[in-house]
Amino acid sequence: MGRIISSVTIQNIADLEMKIRCDALVDTGASQMVLPAAWKDRLGDLQEIEAVDVLTATQEIVKGSICGPVKIQVEGFRPVFGEVCFVDMNPADGHYEPLIGYIVLESCQAAVDMLGHRLVPVKYMDLK
Repeated sequence: MGRIISSVTIQNIADLEMKIRCDALVDTGASQMVLPAAWKDRLGDLQEIEAVDVLTATQEIVKGSICGPVKIQVEGFRPVFGEVCFVDMNPADGHYEPLIGYIVLESCQAAVDMLGHRLVPVKYMDLK
C-alpha cells in the first residue's frame, strides 16, 4: 500500500494570522486532523474542547487534546471548519508526521484513489 501525502493549511478562525501549512499523511484510520502537540502554540489561543485517549496505529494509548475551531484547507479541495487533535509525537528523522483523518476527507469531499495513490474529488456529498 502506498502513502498519500497532501499539503494542508490549518488556520485559527479567531486569529487569521495564526496558521500552519504542512504536508500530512492521509490516514483513513484516523478520525481527526492530527497535529503534533509541539505545534499547538503556532495556532495561537485555541479553545481546548476535550482531553481524549487516542489509540495509535501501534496500538498504544496516548493522550490527545481536541481544540478548535479551525479552518482546514486540504490542497485542491474546499476548506472545512472543525477541530484538530494535538498529540505528543516523536519526530522521525527530525520531522513530524501530521495526519489527515476521514472526517476531514469526507467534509471536504475528498476520496482516496488506491490505485493512483492520490486524493480525488467526490462528485456527490453522501447523505445516506
